[in-house]
Amino acid sequence: MCFKGAEMPERIHLVLTREEKELYRRMAVREGKSLSEWLRAAAEERAAGAAPRRLDSPQALREFFAACDAREAGQGPEPDWEQHEQVIERSTLSGAADT
Repeated sequence: MCFKGAEMPERIHLVLTREEKELYRRMAVREGKSLSEWLRAAAEERAAGAAPRRLDSPQALREFFAACDAREAGQGPEPDWEQHEQVIERSTLSGAADT
């Protein structure tokens, strides 16, 4: 665990639904972080007023796609379009979508 400065870390209580906690945990795992590390990084980005990443050069675009590839590594191949259509149809029929 790495903390900035020599201060002792403090704990906070964060109220989440189980679904929110699991979503954030999965996102953290994809980035190779613990849930605590991921939440701390998200808070730091928000506090710093991180502007949306600008893709205004070929290098920035390459870095963006490299980060996407790294994030999705080990997730398997993208499903075929027919599989996407089936998911969309099931969602629409179940009333879970606004389409």
